[in-house]
Amino acid sequence: MFSHKDQTGRTLNLPTIPKRIVSLVPSQTELLFDLGLKEEVVGITKFCVHPDEWFRTKSRVGGTKKLDIEKIRSLNPDLILANKEENVQEQVQELESIAPVWVSDVDSFDAALQMIEMIGEIVGKSAESNTITQQIQNNFANLYLQNKNIPCAYLIWKDPFMTVGGDTFISDMMKRCGLKNIFEDRKRYPEISLQELSAPGLTILLSSEPYSFKEKHAEELKLFLPNSNILLVDGEMFSWYGSRMLKAAEYFRGLNQ
Repeated sequence: MFSHKDQTGRTLNLPTIPKRIVSLVPSQTELLFDLGLKEEVVGITKFCVHPDEWFRTKSRVGGTKKLDIEKIRSLNPDLILANKEENVQEQVQELESIAPVWVSDVDSFDAALQMIEMIGEIVGKSAESNTITQQIQNNFANLYLQNKNIPCAYLIWKDPFMTVGGDTFISDMMKRCGLKNIFEDRKRYPEISLQELSAPGLTILLSSEPYSFKEKHAEELKLFLPNSNILLVDGEMFSWYGSRMLKAAEYFRGLNQ
């Protein structure tokens, strides 16, 4: 019997290394692929777009917040991977009647590295997960930033506008690419007004997810905020807390120039 704790402090007991895994978190699905678990992963969500070959071929079990419980049951998993923020607690509790559910809770760069190593351990890929976290750490340690503490707001939603507070993974990643989150005193994902974005010289990042901001939205905002630097950014680089972090430092280097 193998005993493991998840990031919420819950203990899972598994008789063997899992052979049938359902992942309910897109960034963790990509991590499982990069750990080499091609056959072991039997179910993913409709938002698990990486890797493309899994998105096209693996069984989909609904969205992260609207799961098809019976579809998951039919896949006969021996491990389900979930996330405290992305999945609904009541559904996670229901899934515990099907298989052990390992829940991540990632609100910082360090918590993301811990998650990668903990998942590596539970799926029998500790060496591979340690290699990934070491490479991520090396990439960020060698990240040279020309500019630091740039006042910035990161928008994730429109109508109403929503941003990220200081207790989020995204906010921590902003710091690591030289950006100072002007809403770091807020919690989670607060609604904000255009007036709160009116400070001259503010950099405003429009994320590609969960709201898919486009150039037209940047142009519309520029009419109201002519003194701001408004950029479209790849939301996966700021919010995916798995092996996608391997690519984030290089992306941030280009963004900081």
